[in-house]
Amino acid sequence: MEISQENKNFADTFHMEKTKSILSNIWIVSVGAALCCFLWGSATPAIKTGYALFSIAPNDTASVVLFAGIRFFFAGLFTILFGSLLQKKLLIPHSVDSFRKVAALGMVQTILQYFFFYGGLTKCAGVKSSVILATNVFASLLIAALIFKQEKLTWYKILGCVIGFTGVVLVTVAGKEVDYKITFGGEGFIFLSSVCYGFSGCMVKYFSKEENTVMLSGCQFTFGGAVMAFTGFCLGGGFSGFTLVSSLILIYLVFISAVAYTLWSVLLSHNDVSRVAVFGFLNPIFGVVLSSIFLNEQNQTGFLTMLSLFLVCIGILVCLSHKNPKQ
Repeated sequence: MEISQENKNFADTFHMEKTKSILSNIWIVSVGAALCCFLWGSATPAIKTGYALFSIAPNDTASVVLFAGIRFFFAGLFTILFGSLLQKKLLIPHSVDSFRKVAALGMVQTILQYFFFYGGLTKCAGVKSSVILATNVFASLLIAALIFKQEKLTWYKILGCVIGFTGVVLVTVAGKEVDYKITFGGEGFIFLSSVCYGFSGCMVKYFSKEENTVMLSGCQFTFGGAVMAFTGFCLGGGFSGFTLVSSLILIYLVFISAVAYTLWSVLLSHNDVSRVAVFGFLNPIFGVVLSSIFLNEQNQTGFLTMLSLFLVCIGILVCLSHKNPKQ
């Protein structure tokens, strides 16, 4: 009986190590992270289309928060259900400590991040918002290295981030007028949203040492989405226009959140934060390209987009080209 138990423990350990090795493979990380960014990029035209179909004005913050909350709530339920079926066990917190971790992550990753994002978006031009949001890669790197001490800060990582950020600025600002006025409730809130993003990634990696990553992702979405939906409703938010097409758009947005955030969290739990976060520079590139295709925003594509994508790819390669010095 003891030998059987030892064999089981050995098999479980071997399986975990094999899974960790696969998810740490640079090609798996690259494909997985790029897929997440593609899905998030596709959310840009999907959200704009959803607003139009549900008659939600972009400056109607209450309705926008309600819409996002419903999306995240069902994304969480989908993640929990699908993850539970795959792992053949119910993925819910089983202790007070687990509940605390889920609540903390939901507060930072969903509630605070999107509170600052939507709050600042109404007072900050879209161009500046996109540029400021791209600083979330820097935030992730600095927070992981200087606060959580999860990795070393190297010049390769800094240089890669600078090159990638240059590509984002190029595709976002080129050909558009940008004012340099800065307000705390506008640009400041957008920046705080990026900081929350950076903290949430490090929290996922830290909490995943003791908790199931899929459970964390799904439950924090359910918790955060419920709070956002309730807040938006209490503030007078609402929307109508449920049709087959609009419902499919909402279902797709739920799918994006569930799949992309869960896969991203799993990658974070098995790799340095910077190794995954640097791919975030692809988000605005995919957003521009997909918006040009589905929303006919043709003025945003061309040589500059290709140059921006090239710079982002170079930045990613530079950031990944040098391994951390040993701790």
